[in-house]
Amino acid sequence: MPVRFDATGKVTLDHIYTQPDPRAYFSVLRPLGYCVPQQAKPYFEKLIKEYREARHVEVPQVLDIGCSYGINAALLKYDATMDELYARYCGDEDRARAEEDTRSREELVARDRGLSRSRRPANGLRVVGLDTSAPALDYARETGFLDDAVHADLERNEPTPRQRAQFAGTDLVISTGCLGYVTERTLLRVVEAQEGGRPWMAHFVLRMFPFDSVERALEGLGYRTILVDEVFKQRRFASPEEQALVLDGMSAAGVDARGLEAEGWLHAQLYLSRPQDTPPVPTTI
Repeated sequence: MPVRFDATGKVTLDHIYTQPDPRAYFSVLRPLGYCVPQQAKPYFEKLIKEYREARHVEVPQVLDIGCSYGINAALLKYDATMDELYARYCGDEDRARAEEDTRSREELVARDRGLSRSRRPANGLRVVGLDTSAPALDYARETGFLDDAVHADLERNEPTPRQRAQFAGTDLVISTGCLGYVTERTLLRVVEAQEGGRPWMAHFVLRMFPFDSVERALEGLGYRTILVDEVFKQRRFASPEEQALVLDGMSAAGVDARGLEAEGWLHAQLYLSRPQDTPPVPTTI
């Protein structure tokens, strides 16, 4: 199969998000060192803790935009790690072991239900996933990683009454890499479904994507956004061609890639957004 690149220069990996289970997802991303959910975990945990204390909400509802197979949910609800999930779906021999895996989807679901039952934390979370991939959402919901799932493309469509009800009561909105493809249009539709409420937000956004329009749109809804000083590795480039295409795009946009993307890794930045009537957003964990 020829390698394809999207309009941003990134290699197209769409096929790994639409399989009936996560084995292809992890087997493709493991050699690339994909790690941003693990780096995001302590920031999300801190934000959730602060929200609980500030709003006195024992079980916050978190909306994970671009959730795929419920990776962030597994890390946050059951204290899983990316290394553990890689081993769980790929074994110890990376991709070769995964390709020889003959377990059925039903066997994987049953095993993952065991994970969700055995590690339920004392202070729970309710995680709702939003994604355009029905197979990924189905898997995450059946295993118990997600408590609810919304199959929708809010870039193109208004949420249905059912979807608005699923979004209602959202306390926090998180994402780890989808913004840039997902825009302020999706975020505004999520906030509008709250009927006056304004959830806190934390978005890990690749440096190649500007956040200005999202920040302006959120400001119009009464949010204040802070950029965290730290920069986070997302994954290695899949090939020298992908790196060259992305660097060209970053250069054209005036983004300095020296010491970061120029060294072979895609990097993300963290944007924290809270309503302006809440305390200032801390930028460290």
